[in-house]
Amino acid sequence: MAINIPAAGAEDDVVSAINTTPLVDVMLVLLIIFLITIPVVNYSVPVELPKQRNQVIESKPEDIVLSVDTSGGIYWFDAKVEGTDALVERLKKIAALDPQPEIHVRGDSRSNYEAVGRILLACQRAGILKVGFITEPPPKG
Repeated sequence: MAINIPAAGAEDDVVSAINTTPLVDVMLVLLIIFLITIPVVNYSVPVELPKQRNQVIESKPEDIVLSVDTSGGIYWFDAKVEGTDALVERLKKIAALDPQPEIHVRGDSRSNYEAVGRILLACQRAGILKVGFITEPPPKG
């Protein structure tokens, strides 16, 4: 805080006004720092992102459940599938059915998701139209 004192020979009154120039300088420097350091994300392609929603879907008896365990093994219901080629062959038989059943993928949260990617690739190669993921809702609390 600064106090302006008049020069010699002027009136003896003390001017007790606050000098705001240093305050304005500091604020302008802070504004410039914030403008430079805050990353401004600017996307050039306008897209409408999907909204998060939870849907409870009842599984039908004809739906196929593929599971991935912690070691990356793929299971057709409870039977282990040996290799991606065997999975594709089984999925091709399912893809030929009318109406085509859905594939539900259950992936262990501690597993490497490479196996889930292999399931999706196998579904694509076999011509499966509907693939869904089975998840658990987050704990309430």
